[in-house]
Amino acid sequence: MSRLLILSVSAGNGHVRAAQALEAAARQRLPEAEVAHLDAMQFVASGFRKLYTDGYLRLVKHHPGMWSYLHQKSDATPHAAASQRLRRAMERLSSGTLLKQVRQRQPAAVLCTHFLPAELLLRERQRGRLDCPVWLQVTDFDLHNMWVVPEMAGYFAATDEVAHRMCARGLAAGRIHVTGIPVMPAFQPAADPACERAAELTRLGLDPARRCVLVVSGGSGVGDLPQVVGQMLAGAGDFQLIAVAGRNEAARQALEALAPAHPGRLHVLGFTDAMHRLMAAADLVVTKPGGLTVSECLALGKPMLLVSPIPGQEEHNAGYLMEQGAAWLAYDGIGLLYKLQRLMTEPRRLADMAAASSALGRPAAAQAVLDQVLGAARS
Repeated sequence: MSRLLILSVSAGNGHVRAAQALEAAARQRLPEAEVAHLDAMQFVASGFRKLYTDGYLRLVKHHPGMWSYLHQKSDATPHAAASQRLRRAMERLSSGTLLKQVRQRQPAAVLCTHFLPAELLLRERQRGRLDCPVWLQVTDFDLHNMWVVPEMAGYFAATDEVAHRMCARGLAAGRIHVTGIPVMPAFQPAADPACERAAELTRLGLDPARRCVLVVSGGSGVGDLPQVVGQMLAGAGDFQLIAVAGRNEAARQALEALAPAHPGRLHVLGFTDAMHRLMAAADLVVTKPGGLTVSECLALGKPMLLVSPIPGQEEHNAGYLMEQGAAWLAYDGIGLLYKLQRLMTEPRRLADMAAASSALGRPAAAQAVLDQVLGAARS
């Protein structure tokens, strides 16, 4: 097979990270020139891009109630409804450059990690302007109606229940594959996790003999990250903490200012591409329940304390993880501190959550997806 094209959409980070994981896995199996990953938002009209990406981020951050309503409304709206036809028409009018890019590359197969390019390419196939198979990877632990794009070559689901929901919404059972959500190759469980944990904590200047909590999200529901971390460290419990501020420089500086008051207990980072190493060091991960982040935790068998889920998809992710025993959910800052204290003082419960997380993990999801895509191309 030649020319595998992977399409993502940078509305949030998860779709892009799933595509990057698939790209990395594909490059291990195909010559580099035969694999390409494009963010669809780089090839659409600027006004549409701003509305689609910035608008989404503003809604989920500042107007979660409105986002919840829109999420539920669109999930219940048939694809044939006038509002959905209008939405797809606007997307097509804004995506001419993207479609031209796809046609010029003449891919042998296209793999989408977001429903938008899948919908656009479905129409291209129906109009006879594209003749290669198009595959769709769902990146959450639930299924929204927008992901139900008919006539794809195949669909990749996180769990058996997501696959069941695909069938219930009319997708062909023979085209549905339960693979998990792709994560980067670095998120592979170590042969000796305890030894790796100790080595990573030592590298960070932390104590392998003490429990370690990794905090990768403050979230609007529990306060900003420096405030949350300060409250955690001021509470009861003998543990140390790694706080990742990402690209928020103000938060990183505020966290650094906290460190002297808690000698040996707080390690602060800004943006990092070594999240797999930080997770390996952690006994518990405090995070928002985004599909990709929790898939990375599951791949490494890490228990989670979830905060600030986005209404809709992240709430459903949280529900699945709690149902399976791999996570707890803190509804607010008070709940976060209470549940953190409990988990730090109940090692048996924490170990049970870690075991449940490990049982759910699919570190080879990207390879499983490629087995289907490349195998179909060879047959």
